[in-house]
Amino acid sequence: MIGHLAYASGSPCPTLVLDSRYLPAEDEPLLAALADARRWLGKAGGGHVLKIALVGPSTHPLLDLDYRFIQALPGGPDRFDLRGSCGHSVLASITAAAEAGRLPKLTAGDRIRVNVLNNGDYLVCEVDNVDRTSVGFTVHFMQTPPRPISDLLLAGTPRTTLRVDGRDVEVSLVSAGNPYVFVDAAGARVRHVDELFAADNVLFERLVRIRHAAAEYLGWSPAGAFPKVAVTLPLDGMLAARAVSVPTWHPTLALTGVACLGAAIEIPGTIPWRTAREASCSPGMVEVRTPGSVLSVTAATTTSATGEPCLSWTTIGDKQVTFLGSFFLEPLAHFQFKEIAECLSLPV
Repeated sequence: MIGHLAYASGSPCPTLVLDSRYLPAEDEPLLAALADARRWLGKAGGGHVLKIALVGPSTHPLLDLDYRFIQALPGGPDRFDLRGSCGHSVLASITAAAEAGRLPKLTAGDRIRVNVLNNGDYLVCEVDNVDRTSVGFTVHFMQTPPRPISDLLLAGTPRTTLRVDGRDVEVSLVSAGNPYVFVDAAGARVRHVDELFAADNVLFERLVRIRHAAAEYLGWSPAGAFPKVAVTLPLDGMLAARAVSVPTWHPTLALTGVACLGAAIEIPGTIPWRTAREASCSPGMVEVRTPGSVLSVTAATTTSATGEPCLSWTTIGDKQVTFLGSFFLEPLAHFQFKEIAECLSLPV
């Protein structure tokens, strides 16, 4: 089997992209095969690649790609989390699929429609620019039909109290793109942005414990990758945000995290909603400062027939992907093997 590597700017690591058509459909043999691939990658110097994307032609006539995300976890090649998605890996998958000839050559203005099998998300990825080594995208996380914002609250309320380190910590549990636990400055015990963005192991471990408490509250395994955790602080007219990834600080903020943050800002009473008002953010597009970049997100809402606000889509722009190359993935070779006689045979 041929593996492809692509890197989306702002992601913690490259994504390994594989053709799902040649891999087992059942989880047990699939994960066994991916564990073999991780062992092989580790020996080749690719142990830092913790994102795996399985892509193939969509079974839906209006969509282009079916995409499944596998989060590889530290601690062993056979450790994975299948619960969530990764927007950066979606863009890496599109770029790799075009390089492999499974999509037409990308040109500015193209729109690639992706069905995320992990959680039912529907993404429209618009090509902004293409050069010899990279592709620029604007990403739209669609909600079709529009989704009531109350459905995005994992605990059913805008804010929830968790018990962490012997004290109460107020959080917002929101799921849009991926499930997130949002914490404010008081909950994270930071006073200003410089403190938030410092390489502070004490803060990192505190956020990990908050994430574990949220996972236990939701009945999920704390050893998994979800929910993600992010801190939001008010700045002048914008937000500051920092998130934990697997297994360290996220260099910026996950694409799904930006989408979830944008949705949470539109839900009255959540921590991001409150932080945005403390920062005097303008309605519409909100800028988010992270340790590695400044991002922007726009969440579009409508009102249902019953008067409830609904999320229609969230948009994140200016994302760049670099295609790193393709290689023969030896442990998975038998999944894509063809007899030479089959290749040379002529139809009768």
